[in-house]
Amino acid sequence: MPGQVQSIARAAAILRLLASSSGRLGVGEIARSLDLAKGTAHGIVRTLQDVGFVEQDETSGKYQLGAALLHLGTSYLDVNDLRSRSINWADPLASRTGEAVRIGTLLEGKVLVVHHVFRPDDTLQTLDVGALLPPHATALGKVLLAYDAGHSAAILAGDLAPYTRRTLVTPRALGRAFAAIREAGWGAEIEEMTVGEAGLAAPIRGYGGLVVGAIGITGPVERLCDSNRRPDPGLVAHVRDAARAVSRDLGAARW
Repeated sequence: MPGQVQSIARAAAILRLLASSSGRLGVGEIARSLDLAKGTAHGIVRTLQDVGFVEQDETSGKYQLGAALLHLGTSYLDVNDLRSRSINWADPLASRTGEAVRIGTLLEGKVLVVHHVFRPDDTLQTLDVGALLPPHATALGKVLLAYDAGHSAAILAGDLAPYTRRTLVTPRALGRAFAAIREAGWGAEIEEMTVGEAGLAAPIRGYGGLVVGAIGITGPVERLCDSNRRPDPGLVAHVRDAARAVSRDLGAARW
């Protein structure tokens, strides 16, 4: 069995030291605490800084844990809690609607699929857990962006890919869509990601009403919509009921 990689072990020790410290630490303090040469400690800290795991205070020159590492930790906890609380409600939603169910959350400008239930039939399907979806072209993504001003501003400031001729790619069109989602409490996409397919989604809320994810269904347009391409109200109700159930499990008082 391969031995321990010394540089990684030292980097982990530095991160633990910074996490347990009540304040910022200088390179000398880190070196003394871990019995490292100052040059060695400085090299590791600078590498950790380059990848965003450590940040340096401009005034004091001392170091603390970086936002990237903190986001990584909280994302792991949030995603796993979201997934574990959603599982009990995703299967019944698939059974009631006859469609595939996906649960997602925003991660670095994409929708991360944290749970996926196959459509309850015998057709060949591909597991989407771990997939990253474009937020502007999916029902899950549009719902998440509608309740996240920071992410939505960043998305709208970039160049958005038109996956089909129906994909919304302008700030004005997406802004109207986000407003409609907030007013209705759910969102849809009809042939915006894939021709012939549609999606419905609703927000999942946690403590304080914060939107922490979304749950939705995907399937052929003719099954999710009526002849006028309007989402089926019964399917919308099932999706919203599932979102409320997960939200209650996550501690959202308003649900």
